[in-house]
Amino acid sequence: MNYPSKVFERAVEEMSQLPGIGKRTALRLVLHMLNRSASKTENLADSLQHLVNDIQYCEKCHTISDAHICNICSNPLRDSSIICVVEDVRDVMAIENTGQYRGVYHVLGGRISPMEGVGPGQLKIESLAQRVQNESISELIFALSSTMEGDTTSFYLYKVLKDSSVQFSTIARGIGVGDELEYADEATLVRSIQNRIPYATEMN
Repeated sequence: MNYPSKVFERAVEEMSQLPGIGKRTALRLVLHMLNRSASKTENLADSLQHLVNDIQYCEKCHTISDAHICNICSNPLRDSSIICVVEDVRDVMAIENTGQYRGVYHVLGGRISPMEGVGPGQLKIESLAQRVQNESISELIFALSSTMEGDTTSFYLYKVLKDSSVQFSTIARGIGVGDELEYADEATLVRSIQNRIPYATEMN
């Protein structure tokens, strides 16, 4: 495609690198930004700049935060003895939107997937083991996607941590096999959390 400007072309190219954004969509978005007020586009650029420079990750649970410790981990009203283990930040947001879970989280940063070259060493598993060892944890809830990779990750965590005194549970299979957690509706998520079952039972 021929572009009338190198500056314009670069903007389209960068926009098209975003997930789900092809060249045509990127072109429409860049044209839209050109047609609206400069201040609005500058605000977008400024927010992205802050995203790159100022975003932090919670030192305890690894979710996105504005401080070293996130609002969930630092909230004295949360039950810090129950940890819900999830794959990424989107899962934290999905469960939090239900308003029904009062424990804390641990974000692994993905799931074990040999096909994608992701092994246990690339996930936040060691820090989870340290939390179990150093904190008064009574229960770990495996809230991972109902996929082969999610089940493999849950099983690996169970093998690593099974000698601890922690109770293991997994969200009920209201989440369909093969489904991604972030796409589940809130009612299904609530039932899955509330009706969680012992992990050892799920393995049989």
